[in-house]
Amino acid sequence: MTATSASEMPPAAGFSQMIRVEDSLGGTPMLAPERARQFCAQLEAGYIVFLPVSPIAISQEDRELLLGRKQTGSAYHKNIAYRPAEDRVTGLDASEQKDAEVLRRIMQKFSKNAVKFIGEFLAPYAGKWKLDYASFRPIEEKGRPARVHARNDLLHFDSFPTRPTNGSRILRFFVNLNPAQSRVWVTSQTFEAFGPHYAKVGNLLSSVSGNPLSRGLRSVARALHLPFGSRPPYDEFMHRCHNAMKEDAAFQQNTPKHQWDFPSDSAWMVFTDCVSHAVLSGQYALEQTFLIPQSALVAPQISPLAVLEQMAGRPLTL
Repeated sequence: MTATSASEMPPAAGFSQMIRVEDSLGGTPMLAPERARQFCAQLEAGYIVFLPVSPIAISQEDRELLLGRKQTGSAYHKNIAYRPAEDRVTGLDASEQKDAEVLRRIMQKFSKNAVKFIGEFLAPYAGKWKLDYASFRPIEEKGRPARVHARNDLLHFDSFPTRPTNGSRILRFFVNLNPAQSRVWVTSQTFEAFGPHYAKVGNLLSSVSGNPLSRGLRSVARALHLPFGSRPPYDEFMHRCHNAMKEDAAFQQNTPKHQWDFPSDSAWMVFTDCVSHAVLSGQYALEQTFLIPQSALVAPQISPLAVLEQMAGRPLTL
């Protein structure tokens, strides 16, 4: 089944739906508080909010520089990452270091504009998030070689193996910079509908919740700043779930899917920790990630953390 707008997709329980926002054209929309809150609630429930024209202006000069980047056969990172807290870019190989400063400037500008837009569009979250990385994705996704756990074309919930969220939700804002090619996603069930299944498969949830002794050791390790306590059980579960989904060939082949085409210069936002998603094709995308704490959520009771803690019967954060 394919879909490019909400009107073309009938409601289906447990599956992502798309909300097409037309009134954001020409700049950041001034939303009434109740409408901004509604968008937050829909996103938290697994909706995709789609803007046919990106609200983030990218100059022609900056576009040409980004689109002019070449794929190589060398050890090339799939993303060029901008770290706002450090104001620097990573993911460049040795031959690209000469471009680091201009890329830093472009990515810094994109990040700041994305923060401004999301802060006004999703006002309930403004100032409460932790700003994570922005990225530029210059590689064609279709046919991109990668190990199984790193493949974007396999359905998964997002989890950061080296940057635990400790229960904060992963909100991502994308812009398709490609002037001629859509970015193509497929999605399947949301975490609220499907996550409990993987929590039971292979006893994943019990294995990360731990017994009283291991939880006590975690507390001591945290107090002493030791590595043992650094990854919360929630993040450990989400990482194992991410990998298990990608390893499950039957699931990847047989689960119902919806296809979404994001055209040139469009933008979209989604909580990728609750929308099982895969990127089938597309090249040249910009993205900014926000970590939204439980205290800022409109509907914290349906978050992946809440679903898992209800099953586990105990806290899964540190």
